[in-house]
Amino acid sequence: MRAYGMTDVGMVRDRNQDYIYCSSDPVGGLDNLFLVADGMGGHRAGDYASRFLVEGLAAYAGRREDGTAVQVIQEGLRQINGKLYEASLKNSTLHGMGTTLVAASVEGNTLYAANVGDSRLYLFRDKRLFQITRDHSYVEELVALGQMERNSRDYQRKKNIITRAIGVAEHVEADFFEEELLPEDLILMCSDGLCNMLEDEETAAVLGQRGSLKQKTERLISQANDRGGYDNIAVIVIDPQIGEVGSC
Repeated sequence: MRAYGMTDVGMVRDRNQDYIYCSSDPVGGLDNLFLVADGMGGHRAGDYASRFLVEGLAAYAGRREDGTAVQVIQEGLRQINGKLYEASLKNSTLHGMGTTLVAASVEGNTLYAANVGDSRLYLFRDKRLFQITRDHSYVEELVALGQMERNSRDYQRKKNIITRAIGVAEHVEADFFEEELLPEDLILMCSDGLCNMLEDEETAAVLGQRGSLKQKTERLISQANDRGGYDNIAVIVIDPQIGEVGSC
């Protein structure tokens, strides 16, 4: 397995509230672990939330030698969400903070993914991009109810309104996904600073180009910034080739 990840502040924001963790080596009982978080909140609250979540979840996974990827992510997330929520109640500068999360771990040929909010995981297969996670957002709820068309003008205007985040309530639940991988698949994890700037076809074109994972990641971020870079950008690209060992 090989992977590469990076974040970028973008062209408009003063602070980078995106945070990632990228390990293709074992983490506790997991064969590997990848995390992307996009923080929100004034002052330093957003970057505090995303960093606290990612570092806390990685540390929790590192202490666990038992349990499936789903169990480790689910149980760790519940603990960290409670701590973040408690901190927001005790510290006025952290009030209203929260963060999204997309998490992934590969075991053999199987990808396990989880998300809260609108950070995403995609599968790149046969030159096409497939979104695996589903956004917890106002517009996606309306799409599910048949009351809005995806990618309509109204959808584009309101797509940043999320309906679920970590640290904003006493309890939170992630959605979990399981996918069987094929040898030439790539996995893309990102914050909305990437997927709001590039169309899926443009992202797929970059992933399909020749070059290292580092080069693909840098090209994606560069293109997002060329389109305006209105938000922080976080990207992890994973090549889950069976039998190969790599590092970020």
